[in-house]
Amino acid sequence: MAQASDRVCVVGGGPAGMALARALLARGVPFDVWERHGDVGGIWDQSNPGSPVYDSAHFISSKTQSHYHDFPMPEHYPDYPSHRQILAYMRSFAETFGLREHVRFGVGVAATERTAGGWTVTTTDGGVHHYGSLVCATGTNWHASMPDYPGTFTGEIRHSNTYRSMSEFSGKRVLVIGAGNSGVDIACDAAQAADRAAISLRRGYHFIPKHLFGIPSDEFAASGPHLPMWLEQRMFGVMLRVLNGRLSRYGLPKPDHRLFETHPIMNTQLLHHLSHGDVVAKPDVSRFDGTTVHFTDGTSEDFDLVLCATGYRWNIPYLDPSHLQWRGGRPDLYLNLFSRTDPSLYALGYMETNGGAYKLFDQMADLIARTITARQSGRSAGIDRLVAADRPDLTGGIHFVGSDRHATYVEISAYRKHMAKVRTQLGWPDLHDGVFDQLRTAAPVPVAVTA
Repeated sequence: MAQASDRVCVVGGGPAGMALARALLARGVPFDVWERHGDVGGIWDQSNPGSPVYDSAHFISSKTQSHYHDFPMPEHYPDYPSHRQILAYMRSFAETFGLREHVRFGVGVAATERTAGGWTVTTTDGGVHHYGSLVCATGTNWHASMPDYPGTFTGEIRHSNTYRSMSEFSGKRVLVIGAGNSGVDIACDAAQAADRAAISLRRGYHFIPKHLFGIPSDEFAASGPHLPMWLEQRMFGVMLRVLNGRLSRYGLPKPDHRLFETHPIMNTQLLHHLSHGDVVAKPDVSRFDGTTVHFTDGTSEDFDLVLCATGYRWNIPYLDPSHLQWRGGRPDLYLNLFSRTDPSLYALGYMETNGGAYKLFDQMADLIARTITARQSGRSAGIDRLVAADRPDLTGGIHFVGSDRHATYVEISAYRKHMAKVRTQLGWPDLHDGVFDQLRTAAPVPVAVTA
């Protein structure tokens, strides 16, 4: 029987937790996954309290750039799967590789305490458990961040994580604050269903179409050729100007940064609705006064509903914040995986990048699993030196805007290259086809949801 010092506690049965479960299982590392909800899926299960997923939500990265290693999404899936299809795919993944039996469903982690031998974990059912390592895989989109404007709005105001269906907009004058991908999606819903729809933006953004020449944009970019970043920014910038025209024509402010220097907005549908007058663009809010919203350009307008698509706080409520170093509200982790001060503490899924992170999860999970086994066997000097001293530049030559969101942001190609460099230095081979075959069930589990 495994000793407590060998067993790993994984918190969260979402996309990151499932990738890690497969990696640990493949390496024979004993572990438990604690999942407070009734099934795997994390935020992609709309029935989970606090899930931010709305009815019209789809992946913003394409299916070919977003799947688990050696487990592609079904051919019949569209280029950009719906949230229902993503959830079905994840559950098929868990079934195919026998991961469910390692998940404690319906029980969350309430608190953790660092001890001499590892971690004491208290679960929501009152249980107390002992582990050698702790992996936080609960994700970043659970704790809503609300803006603080002067004045009081006396209509309905709430965060976008409470939004589900465009039917909520019927008969209402709706303002969406925030132009991230969720905010833009929801503004498009409002354009179709609300009596009046507006979107408030603090700055101008570059809007990237989901297809270029009939190919998903990220697939087009991944197929090369791979250019120096300055040249890629220039060439794609010219392409977007040709495709989208001057954004000021739609009432949008000119971007105050170059292409790729903020998280990409994968939605040109908003431009369609702006050009038809179904939604209007407004600048940042300056103050509230009853149902009147005043904007920084001196204009004002009355609204019935203000929906704040203003992001999330990266909380890990079951972990004392002092166990990690923080920068801009984000944990400062080596490769977004390893605590720099505690060799028994790891995280997976606490990163933002300009590509499909899910396709990275298996590589990241494998690094965690290999490091845990190396540390358990006393052969971790190489990785320990890197965790302590290696501070790579993962920007890929991009000068990201100076926001908290981008404080630990990574460029996906630079991240992949540095992971490969680390593996080479440590003599750890890359994943290859067939590495997880011994875990597969006798037959593939069908993906039930098709729409």
